[in-house]
Amino acid sequence: MTHRSYTRNLLFILLIIGLLCSFYFSKSWIDLCAGLAFFLFGMQCMEDGLKQLAGGKLEQLLAKSTSTPFKGLLFGIGSTTVLQSTTLVSLLTIAFISTGLITLAGGITIILGANLGASNGIWLLAIAGQSISLSAFAYPLVVLGVLAAFNGDKSKAIGRILLGIAFIFLGIDQIKSGFSSFTGDLDLAQYQFTGFLGALLFLGIGLVITVVLQSSHATLMLILTALGLGQIGLEQSFALAIGANVGSAVTTGVMGFIGGNRSGQRLALAHVIFNVTTGLITFVLLTPLTWTVASLAELLNLNPLIQLALFHTIFNVSGVVIFWFLQYKLAAALIKWLPDIEEPKVLITEVSQPTTSDTTPVEEIITPARYLNDNALSSVETAITTVIKELEHLERISLEVICHALYIPVEQLSANQIDLVLLNASPENRGIDADTLYKRHVKGIYSDLLTFMGRIEIPSDDEEHQQLFMTCQVVALQLVDAVKDAKHLQKNLHNYLDKTDSTAYTFYIELRKYLLGKLREIYKLGNLDLPDELWFSRLQLLNDDSASFDTSFRNRLFSSVRLHQLNGTQTSSLMNDVGYASRIVQSLRNVLILSHSSDTNIFNKFKQAVDEDRSEHLIIM
Repeated sequence: MTHRSYTRNLLFILLIIGLLCSFYFSKSWIDLCAGLAFFLFGMQCMEDGLKQLAGGKLEQLLAKSTSTPFKGLLFGIGSTTVLQSTTLVSLLTIAFISTGLITLAGGITIILGANLGASNGIWLLAIAGQSISLSAFAYPLVVLGVLAAFNGDKSKAIGRILLGIAFIFLGIDQIKSGFSSFTGDLDLAQYQFTGFLGALLFLGIGLVITVVLQSSHATLMLILTALGLGQIGLEQSFALAIGANVGSAVTTGVMGFIGGNRSGQRLALAHVIFNVTTGLITFVLLTPLTWTVASLAELLNLNPLIQLALFHTIFNVSGVVIFWFLQYKLAAALIKWLPDIEEPKVLITEVSQPTTSDTTPVEEIITPARYLNDNALSSVETAITTVIKELEHLERISLEVICHALYIPVEQLSANQIDLVLLNASPENRGIDADTLYKRHVKGIYSDLLTFMGRIEIPSDDEEHQQLFMTCQVVALQLVDAVKDAKHLQKNLHNYLDKTDSTAYTFYIELRKYLLGKLREIYKLGNLDLPDELWFSRLQLLNDDSASFDTSFRNRLFSSVRLHQLNGTQTSSLMNDVGYASRIVQSLRNVLILSHSSDTNIFNKFKQAVDEDRSEHLIIM
């Protein structure tokens, strides 16, 4: 366990102990906390149920919703209204941007819509009011939700949604009851502060509560309850609502920066900029806005709860109006502030074995996964897309390890032409052996991939993602096998590349040259942006050349045996090694197919390519 994990676990245990001790001294405090727990658990149940019920449709809708800014806005409003969580919608959007499924400008419009959707939630809570008991509706929903859980996946998802609504209703009633008892013992009205500093204090309180609860909706429920009981004034509730809005952006921003790549970090920052800017403008105009809402309330005879909902809507609509005309400029500014991190041309930089004075043990130098993060697990689509991106990263690493196994500089992959002098000579610098490089750079990524894929939950009726998931597993295994094949190949290269006067040396030089040519072609195909038909025709040429070389190489081997130029041991080694070479090319090719195709037939394209080369020892699913 790392020091950071130990500290986090210790703080969590201390928090639990402190909370349990506080329950001992106040029953009303227990009721209030239980209400919050019901409310948050209900939201979680609803989110899970809706995601299970939608399957991949939510992700598909999100991917299509950014064709125009207005569609993105509508999706943000609709999804937040249904899911009742701006944080979930924001993190889902960040995950999609991180995997390249939507653009930054499209993501910004979804964030704008999500903030408007959040206002719909507070209207529902405000309309429920303080006089209506929702428990009477909750208990039948609990019964129906539990019964639905025994009738298949779809029914189970519906049951989860019903249970979520029920717990939200129970939570609202429990919060009202607990808050009423709690404030009966402790009159919060006597601690109210007025003026600018008072409003600033309440803004900070709203921000902190939201960060702690990880839900602006839960914070707004507390604000509505306190306002309905007269524990806070209208202006204080407005300041708390501003703080809750800013707090939700802070939560999303932190999680987006920790778990997202550059694209995700840009959107997380956009969310923070929108909410903080809107909050600051609203806070500066708090007095005139309060007067405006009070005037409308007097004219329309609105109660304080509806006034709070109206204020929340006004400041979110104002923010959307301001940023609507700035969305493209904001996107351009974010790209400038957070530029893409340039991909290094060579990922494996060490060239020789560490000396005995090296202070870092070899086993501690482990390359981790680059793209895998918890945010991507928010949907099946983003999780699978992230796995494919990580497989591309693993393929680049594998290509370089294979180059090292062949005693060829990695730069030869992207060089304008092959250095024939280098290939025809015995390598002077043997560098680091492939087994060490495998342990340092491949094994860690592969382990991270297996762990991440083990956390992906795909509905049993989602056949497309199930098949794609299986394909990713096979490709990951093939990449690891390709590196292991290169490890075996390196052993014989090490022995025979020094024997320049033997026929085996000539064959190994040829095999080395062939493999480098195919690795270069695979490297180029991975970076080419061509139409599918042309791209696959290039790939087919690579397959045909590989099959032709394999047959020709084996035939010439037996011809040399008949001429007594090769003995049995040499022939056996070369036969094995040409097999290793063929499998290396085929495994690397399969990752190209997986990462290149972006349509719904990706699995069929992969399987078709595998079936066509059944005779060439490809793994058949």
